[in-house]
Amino acid sequence: MTRRELFAVAAIASAGPVKRPNVILVISDDQGYGDISLHGNPVLKTPNMDRVAKEGVRYDQFHVNPVCSPTRASLMTGRHYYRTGVVDTYLGRSMMWPDEVTLPEILRKAGYRTGHFGKWHLGDHYPMRPMEQGFDVSVSHHGGGIGQPSDIPGGDHYFDATLYRNGAPFKSKGYCTDVFFDEAMHFIGNNAGKPFFVYIPTNAPHDPLEVDPKWVEPYQGKVDDRTAKVYGMVANVDSNLGRLIARLDELKIADNTILVFMTDNGPQWDRYNAGMRGRKGTVYEGGIRVPFFVRWPAKIKAGQVDNRLAAHIDFFPTIAAACGVPLPKGVKLDGRDILGGDRSNRTICFQCHRGDRGRLYENCCAMDSRYKLVNGKELYDLQADPGEKNDIAAANPNEVARLRKEYEAWFHDVESTRNFKLPSIWLGDPHENPVLLTRQDWRGPQAGWDAKSIGYWDVDVRQGGAYELNVLFGRAVDAGETLQVSLNGIAATVNAPAGAKSAKVTFDKLIPKGEGRLEASLGDRGGVTYVEVLRKPK
Repeated sequence: MTRRELFAVAAIASAGPVKRPNVILVISDDQGYGDISLHGNPVLKTPNMDRVAKEGVRYDQFHVNPVCSPTRASLMTGRHYYRTGVVDTYLGRSMMWPDEVTLPEILRKAGYRTGHFGKWHLGDHYPMRPMEQGFDVSVSHHGGGIGQPSDIPGGDHYFDATLYRNGAPFKSKGYCTDVFFDEAMHFIGNNAGKPFFVYIPTNAPHDPLEVDPKWVEPYQGKVDDRTAKVYGMVANVDSNLGRLIARLDELKIADNTILVFMTDNGPQWDRYNAGMRGRKGTVYEGGIRVPFFVRWPAKIKAGQVDNRLAAHIDFFPTIAAACGVPLPKGVKLDGRDILGGDRSNRTICFQCHRGDRGRLYENCCAMDSRYKLVNGKELYDLQADPGEKNDIAAANPNEVARLRKEYEAWFHDVESTRNFKLPSIWLGDPHENPVLLTRQDWRGPQAGWDAKSIGYWDVDVRQGGAYELNVLFGRAVDAGETLQVSLNGIAATVNAPAGAKSAKVTFDKLIPKGEGRLEASLGDRGGVTYVEVLRKPK
């Protein structure tokens, strides 16, 4: 063991009967910094989110990636998302390499019970699912959200959605946010006598903007209809957060429970955002600065505000330290403990792009506690100009040069970890057979979510043999249309009858083991919507 590991083990051993804290992370989807009443929103009321901040510490310079999957990868691993295989939100770029060491994995190894209830967005297939990444129990939807191509065939909605309990589909009853909190509180009730880690990532207020009108009504006429629906969805999350706090009080475990509330990126569109520039998808403050509130009555004095620069990569090492759990051996973590650790100045970089690879100076920033360099050329003094209105690059060439150098070093470092290689979807593994492929994860220059998109799936056939496909077209085919399929170089053609919406495909040859592609299209008329892949028994 290294000296640090020996010290960590000794610290745990000397703790004796002191009970480790429980940990709950609640993170909402596309809720901006300004979508909280504590941050000056003139319309929206979020009393329970405000309460978490007021009864603990509010990190007011907390930053994340401009879009959601990369933020989630960094939260789970303590590493910059470019190291993990997660570089975007769709088209096969939001799957995390299964060998990444996650926070729930190290907590579970240390005796914690672990539960995940809500969005995952780091891979829908074995071995990338929450259950393989450290969670004892997972209740989730697929892909980036309900109402997207990762839904079950036929689509889905925020009410009575088809969800997945440890990978097995079931029909839920009620509104998805309510369901996720209900499931989480049930898990907490069953594990209140032992330490637990509960992760509640809601898909609200991400669109589609589906919510009971009773939540929207207080905001109608005060903001536009679209924003009123977002505020209604946020108010529902806030109400559920209040229910959660009440449950902790009822179980008498609130005092030694670390409760964290945060969001994953800036707002989807322009609305009140505390005067910050930009929104989701941009590296201006409006896209990457988010609320991060930590409540731990046993250890954290109420009413604190911490203005140190902090980020998503810090969650993993902070919680590990608070729980007295050793950091994983041989893993390069990028974050630091922000509750009790290093308080020195630092530079943190963020980048966001569409496409498989990041490119130097593409939608990026490098920032320290004062200066922020955007796209390698715009410089802002965040202490004097938090709205990023005045570019001071020309007057501060030394700061520009310094931050450019730090950004380039960061980019080449994270690039070198995997050289932007993305994971493949496993086929034929007994842990998941059949596998349902969706447009969430298909790839290629013509891949997309509209009817005429054509893509392919990068796959890893774990066992060679006989395979059968059930292909769904998404529409009724016309007479003469031909389905063309190829799996790891073995091709098949099916002449689908007019009006057909699906077809079964068998191959004349055995499919070879190894990495390759699965392609399925109706010629130049567009790709398919789903492919179910079954490895047939010998």
